[in-house]
Amino acid sequence: MTSTLSSSYDPTQFESRLYQQWESSGVFQPRGQGEPYTILLPPPNVTGTLHMGHAFQHTLQDALVRYHRMRGFDTLWQMGTDHAGIATEMVVSRNLALEGKGETRDSLGRDGFIDKVWEWKQHSGSTIERQMRRLGTSGDWSRSVFTMDPMAADAVTEAFVKLHEQGLIYRGQRLVNWDPVLKTAISDLEVVNEEEDGYLWSISYPLTDGSGSLVVATTRPETMLGDTAVMVHPEDERYAHLHGKTVTLPLTGRIIPIITDDYVDREFGTGVVKVTPAHDFNDYAVGQRHSLPLINIFTPEAKVVDNDEAIPSHYRGLDRYDARMAVLADLDAAALLVETKAHKLQVPRGDRTGQVIEPYLTDQWFVKMDTLGARGLELAETGKVNFVPGNWINTYRHWMGNIQDWCISRQLWWGHRIPAWYDAQGNIYVGRDEAEVRAKHALPADAALIRDNDVLETWFSSALWPFSTMGWPNAELMQARGFDKFVPSSVLVTGFDIIFFWVARMIMMTDHFTGEVPFHDVYVTGLVRDKDGQKMSKSKGNVLDPLDLIDGITLDDLVAKRTTGLMNPKDATKIEKHTRKEFPDGIPAFGADALRFTMAALAGHGRDIKFDLNRAEGYKNFCNKLWNATRFVLMNTEGASFNGVPQPRTDAERWILAQLARTSAEAAGHFAAYRFDLLSQTLYEFAWNQFCDWFVELAKPALNGDDAAAAVSTRHTLLYVLERLLSLLHPLIPFVTEELWQAIAPKLGIVDTTIMLRPYPQAADVAGDHSAAESDVEWLKAMVSALRKVRSELNVAPAKFVGLLLADGVDADRARVARFESQLRFLNKLDRVEFLTDANDAPASAAAVVGELRLLVPLEGLVDLGAERTRLDKEIKRVDGEIGKCEGKLASDTFVANAPPAVVEQERKRLVDWRVQREALVAQRTKLG
Repeated sequence: MTSTLSSSYDPTQFESRLYQQWESSGVFQPRGQGEPYTILLPPPNVTGTLHMGHAFQHTLQDALVRYHRMRGFDTLWQMGTDHAGIATEMVVSRNLALEGKGETRDSLGRDGFIDKVWEWKQHSGSTIERQMRRLGTSGDWSRSVFTMDPMAADAVTEAFVKLHEQGLIYRGQRLVNWDPVLKTAISDLEVVNEEEDGYLWSISYPLTDGSGSLVVATTRPETMLGDTAVMVHPEDERYAHLHGKTVTLPLTGRIIPIITDDYVDREFGTGVVKVTPAHDFNDYAVGQRHSLPLINIFTPEAKVVDNDEAIPSHYRGLDRYDARMAVLADLDAAALLVETKAHKLQVPRGDRTGQVIEPYLTDQWFVKMDTLGARGLELAETGKVNFVPGNWINTYRHWMGNIQDWCISRQLWWGHRIPAWYDAQGNIYVGRDEAEVRAKHALPADAALIRDNDVLETWFSSALWPFSTMGWPNAELMQARGFDKFVPSSVLVTGFDIIFFWVARMIMMTDHFTGEVPFHDVYVTGLVRDKDGQKMSKSKGNVLDPLDLIDGITLDDLVAKRTTGLMNPKDATKIEKHTRKEFPDGIPAFGADALRFTMAALAGHGRDIKFDLNRAEGYKNFCNKLWNATRFVLMNTEGASFNGVPQPRTDAERWILAQLARTSAEAAGHFAAYRFDLLSQTLYEFAWNQFCDWFVELAKPALNGDDAAAAVSTRHTLLYVLERLLSLLHPLIPFVTEELWQAIAPKLGIVDTTIMLRPYPQAADVAGDHSAAESDVEWLKAMVSALRKVRSELNVAPAKFVGLLLADGVDADRARVARFESQLRFLNKLDRVEFLTDANDAPASAAAVVGELRLLVPLEGLVDLGAERTRLDKEIKRVDGEIGKCEGKLASDTFVANAPPAVVEQERKRLVDWRVQREALVAQRTKLG
């Protein structure tokens, strides 16, 4: 434990050192005593690096963990990373290409490629965990789980087998989001819908009986090769005579029916819609209702199939967009292309490849969600799981009320391979391993079985996270890892965008397999955006790397980072120009604490975060303020040591202890409500204004006075309140508070080796009623502030002594002046303090008013009287403006009738105060002629 501080605040000198001390000491691990408090880290992708969203959410989680650890809870922050199937396969495939050895995913084969993935994971997979440590993450790294670890993998296999045995997992052919580059199904969360310029083509479909035609409009004319019906609204009188008739599908000659369905929008286009059930999600639902055939016209690479005799041969094997042009050309030649017009449309693209996603009919594994979804909704509706802010339950309710069966299979190699085997006849057998399958189904030893090639999507293993990390289903592991203690966890901190994809699935799966909810609270955060409210993206060049903010980065390095990998030279030039303009000097090192405090201060409920570097600069100054205040305390307590709670002898001590009690109570309330913004505001106010500014100032008269007992007491109180202040702040800014605490703790006889083990301040820690001292010191502060304002306006040199004359006031003012005269003299450089028997006898003076007490500072020898007349005229004009505002409000019948009575009364009091001030100022101005 250090006891000295450098002369200046430099976070780079101690943040990494302190983190190594914390982790090596084992302080992040549960203590085994106290009520359990658990947070599950949403496992970041093993391929990833720390981004601003991580920094935001991890800061809030770490604050909660540190707070509860200090409160004596048996605290566990469960760490871990996700194997990120698609992202990891892409990274490793790209690395293979860069190596230039000619190796590819396909040339290596499944086992060889997976070996390469594990090799990459060992070398690069812990990058984000190292970066999380730099932020100050105080999680139990010794328990960290990777979703492909044997323990987690066993849980995945067990869950799949049990769900299949219960009839809740099945294999079937359905429509899915299909990425033709990755050649796998992907989830809705991995699809980005963007508005793009396109076309709407109107096509004539001839009636089979030759009596005319119907015109349909489509943005994907190539899919007409898979049409199995055209559709009109049942109440559309224009087409009532065609119900039950057929059309001849252009280019193929296939006869398809005209059906009716309420899905049709009669007002859009011609009111006639083509139905392609195998290539459109809405059409698929229509096809199910009307028992239409499903015709798949594409291969997994989004090329037209070459094995369908019903499709003209010159389309077969074409890429989907080449097929589009061929279809349009043939329609035009046949005079069936009625119209082509520009059209805005929402285009679904895969977030990994940027390719247009195809609704694709394929065999996949699904989880039946009807009963699971109903139960998941019930758990939230009955309050077993609580959303914060509460309005997010509406989003959860909407998704759960419209739930579809969950596609859990992916056509990848990296991931949890589906535990299913097929025999030569195509029969499916599910089991924990092949041996179990053979034994369970009495299959002969020579019966050939082939394992399913697909893997489970990462959301499946993530849905088991609350209990797979606790050893389930292995009873011995569950006991060793504290399943009964740490399940359910206390709170999940997550973004709103994965409420359904992850939060809901954890609720359903945890309840289904363990009978518990996964967590009691779900604290839903907003997104981190740039200072202008724009989403951060590499293409915009507005991405901020939290590590750059913590450790700093030069301008050239920042430009290189932002432009690397951009294929379009124009984009690179634009981003470089923007970056050089916005950060001409690069980004300075703010330190982890300043970044964390900024994140917490911006974490208001129900809104996204507009991140501004100016806020980070301000909170770095805040850390510097704490540093300098601690150095002041150390210099003024050199050689001193104390034990226990101070016994205050001065009003200033009693006042700061009362403020400490109030702040401690407010902090507890803000933590309980997840109001990190209000918590930051409360602690900032107490630290900067009340302690660093006022108490440090108010302590100086006692420290420099003749009352030895008051000096000793004040030193004790300075140390005690500073130690408690650092403890209050520690969950938000752990590094600087630890470094400062280690310097003062020895003076208080504290035996703990880290501030992390100190009890978090409680209001009850401060004994006694100090309300009288509070009101007295607030009066003293008002006096000091008023006099300092006068000195400042008069431009009086700091070392110059002035006189103070007092007039009017009440008996309490006279008593307080008598009690605090020495402090007033010391803090305001006063050479005399006198009450006037007749205010009219006062010499020309600068005036101020505190309550009903008039403060007069004689001007002789201090200022130019002409300048003082100007100043007073300006001040009277300002006060007249305030009086006018008050009178205007009080003259408004609407304000008086509708405003709360307390607000109206406050306005009346303000009017009286302003009039008193004006009277004093006018009197003083009159004296100057």
